[in-house]
Formats: sequence, C-alpha cells, structure tokens
Amino acid sequence: MPKESAYFILNNVNGNRDVKELKREMDAFPGVISVSVNAEKNSLAVDYDNTGVKQEQLAKRLEKLGYEIKADKTEEHIM
Repeated sequence: MPKESAYFILNNVNGNRDVKELKREMDAFPGVISVSVNAEKNSLAVDYDNTGVKQEQLAKRLEKLGYEIKADKTEEHIM
C-alpha cells in the first residue's frame, strides 16, 4: 500500500470541538489511515493510501468543512 502524509496549516482551528470534528470527518474519508490535529499550532496531519485518495481531495474536504488552508505539504513514504 503506497502511503503519503499531508500536512496542513489551517487558519481557524478553535478548541476541542474543531479538533473532534476534524478527526471525525477526515478519519471517515476513504483511504485515510490516521489523523492528528494540533489546535495550538492550527495544524493537521493526515496519513493516507495514495492509491485511493489524493492530497487535493483532502484539501477540498477541509475547505468544504469551512477551514481555510494557509499552507500545505505532502510527503511520500517509500517502503
């Protein structure tokens, strides 16, 4: 399974409610393996199977949820 990680800096993560929403919504996305949210740094990390989902799809989902992306980065894992 090819794996990548996407890292997002968001503009508006406010408290535990947003952290729970981000984890729930992104975990439910097909192909997502794990999700980590840091509200203090407004950051989100998503590990995913890149044969089933692309970073652009994750970004669109975040925007649809109402989050503004300030920066992003993708890292491919070679196994």
